[in-house]
Amino acid sequence: MIRVYDVGSLPFEGDYNKLLEGARTYPGETPSSKLFEEAVIKGLRGKLEAGVDVPNFPQYRDMNEMFLEMIEGIEKIENRYYMVGEKLALRGSGVIPEVEVIRRNATRISQEFGEIRLKVCITGPYTLSQLFGYRDPKLFASLGDVLAEITSRSIFKEGRVKVAVISLDEPVFGLVDDPLKDKGSEGREALLKAWEKIFYAAASRGVDTVIHLHSTADTLFLEVSSLRVVESHVDDPLYSSTTLKKSLEEADKFVKASLCKTEFDTLVMERLEKKLGRKPAGEEIADVWRRIKRGAEDPADYLESEDVMAKRLKKILEFYGDRVVYAGPECGLRGFPTYEVAIEYLRRASSATRRVIKTLNVLK
Repeated sequence: MIRVYDVGSLPFEGDYNKLLEGARTYPGETPSSKLFEEAVIKGLRGKLEAGVDVPNFPQYRDMNEMFLEMIEGIEKIENRYYMVGEKLALRGSGVIPEVEVIRRNATRISQEFGEIRLKVCITGPYTLSQLFGYRDPKLFASLGDVLAEITSRSIFKEGRVKVAVISLDEPVFGLVDDPLKDKGSEGREALLKAWEKIFYAAASRGVDTVIHLHSTADTLFLEVSSLRVVESHVDDPLYSSTTLKKSLEEADKFVKASLCKTEFDTLVMERLEKKLGRKPAGEEIADVWRRIKRGAEDPADYLESEDVMAKRLKKILEFYGDRVVYAGPECGLRGFPTYEVAIEYLRRASSATRRVIKTLNVLK
């Protein structure tokens, strides 16, 4: 069975500073806390109405800052973070505020949608480490410890709502030349152990485990025994390389099929290139954004179609067969111009997946 999930983020339309304040003070009775709660519920409802089987908690905040705010033992100096002392620790409850909103409103939400399987994304230790002024194996280990604790505390089952998937988001891994992760290095071993600890915190409680990547050039992730599912961007070799496929099968890992591109500038550029017959200039892309912002153009015109998504899914299924267990957009949608167009993209991804599944069932 192939389930549709989203990577997590959505564009927020409203007072962003109040949203941040609400996240910091949740649960509370302040107007900002209520604004934050209703924004999360609205986003979850939107994803479910779009047909997403395993919606990620609506992530409106910066994926790095929201986790660093939960950690004690770090200090920010001139836009870089530094460890203070020997060990990092959790600040407060250690539960992701967005997840706590859903837990507290589980009855209210399930009355409307029935049983809900929730996905929780955690920003990975490697990606968070990029924001630090000094990086070493100890940092990987310390971040792994505290992120594993956040993972454990954010898993719940409340009535008909339960956390079913934990995704570790490591978009930077494999994209930068970093001696800390060279083969045979102490840093590489420390990172592998950190990943293992985080994924074990989920897998040991019966929760499915996913790693979200933007590049699979470095296959260290295949060595994580508690990791089950791998996903990357649409054009990544994960979905076409026979060598990588063989390695993945030997490691007994599964894949999430990425159905559509999510960098909105790329979508605009590709649509303009098809229309103009040449690569568009930067000013032409900027002009599209200006027209969208003043309501003179529908951003949905630049989305990839259901047919394109269905074609991609069929191709990945032909390549991997039963190893495809999830499908959805390649990344988050926070950079989309409106909330409505982001939800429309999720609807298309869900619809395309169901079309393909229906066709395959008929052919069996």
